[in-house]
Amino acid sequence: MEHGHLAVLGGGESGVGAAILAKKKGLVPFLSDAGSIKEKYKNVLEKYEIEWEEGAHSFERLSQATELVKSPGIPKEAKIVKQVESAGVKIISEVEFASRYTNAKLIAVTGSNGKTTTVNLLHHMLKKAGLKVGLAGNVGNSFAHSVASESYDYYVLELSSFQLDDIRKFKAFISILLNITPDHLDRYENDFDQYANAKCRIAMNSEQSDFLLYNADDQAIEKAFKKLSTQAKLIPFSIKQELLEGAYLDKDNLTINLNNNHFIMSIHDLALQGKHNLYNSMASGIAGRILDLRKELIRESLSDFQNVEHRLEKVASVHGIEFINDSKATNVNSTWYALESMAKPTIWILGGVDKGNDYAELLELVQDKVKAIICLGTDNKKIIDAFKDTVELIEEAGSAEEAVNKAYEIGLKGDAVLLSPACASFDLFENYEDRGHQFKRAVRAL
Repeated sequence: MEHGHLAVLGGGESGVGAAILAKKKGLVPFLSDAGSIKEKYKNVLEKYEIEWEEGAHSFERLSQATELVKSPGIPKEAKIVKQVESAGVKIISEVEFASRYTNAKLIAVTGSNGKTTTVNLLHHMLKKAGLKVGLAGNVGNSFAHSVASESYDYYVLELSSFQLDDIRKFKAFISILLNITPDHLDRYENDFDQYANAKCRIAMNSEQSDFLLYNADDQAIEKAFKKLSTQAKLIPFSIKQELLEGAYLDKDNLTINLNNNHFIMSIHDLALQGKHNLYNSMASGIAGRILDLRKELIRESLSDFQNVEHRLEKVASVHGIEFINDSKATNVNSTWYALESMAKPTIWILGGVDKGNDYAELLELVQDKVKAIICLGTDNKKIIDAFKDTVELIEEAGSAEEAVNKAYEIGLKGDAVLLSPACASFDLFENYEDRGHQFKRAVRAL
């Protein structure tokens, strides 16, 4: 086994990032992808003179490496992964690999929903404070690519359970666990506990000087915590109970208490509205206090933050009808949050590729909020069956443009049109961004 040889499986953002970092650190990377590698990544690999292959895996080459960086999209059950592992090669994640080469303080965020919003909010806050801070992981550049090309004092990382599956020594100064709801169970033998435990790995290497911020209202977290062994200082946040330490609601005030030092802010001043977003603001606020940022700066950041594209993004109001793009909601849980924050009679556009969705948990909200449904998918039978007794008007559309036009015809002044699909987008669109952009184009064309 040759020392200094690193195998990389998967030629997307995280694999290519790991290969670049390896090359820069004097290792010999070899990147392999069973599918085809995008042109832009091939160009980068050529530029750094990194050897790569596509369309198949050369077991011989891969098994010569000391370690293999596995892209998060590849399941650990994949045949090639098993083969390489039994040849004695250590499997690690790109996040694990990147963390070896930076001394930056890490703030890592995981959870089934709200990750992207929270990391963007934290990044906004730290940047406002004048800190040299990078944003990486599941958003923007891969962590490895960023470590290879930038030098930051702080990193805000969005980490999925897949990225956490293959960490060994990775540790963050502040870990945040937002919530755990059933998603991606197909990768965890349909075992919710396995998935929950993967999320909790975020703090498995934490030391006593580190912090783990967690949602105290989430029963799945509470259950997983019974098996959790971490040295980190635990700090809870809750919107249901008053806490001695951590973040909670006191009437209409978001209150953070750390070391008997109180931070108080009216929830009406928060940039992110809706119950679910309170958790994201609380987690960010606690992290800001741990980092000793000025209270005034935290207050400003929480009130002037602009949310990410495709996540409850206000597109336009046309003749008093408000159009909202929540294309990033690719599961029922995300859509639940979107519907929960709606304050107007809603025309709801949903549909696409269903990951075994259970729509029953939306029925109550749909009854309260939704006046019409427009299905945007190639096969809408399951959606129609789920809601036909709850919503009188259900229509079907074969394109974003058709969906928007139908919604506009149905809508009255004071209504809202919400694209929150609860499904993946691959039947009619390239990805959720493409779906969101087509929706926005159609709205602007009205």
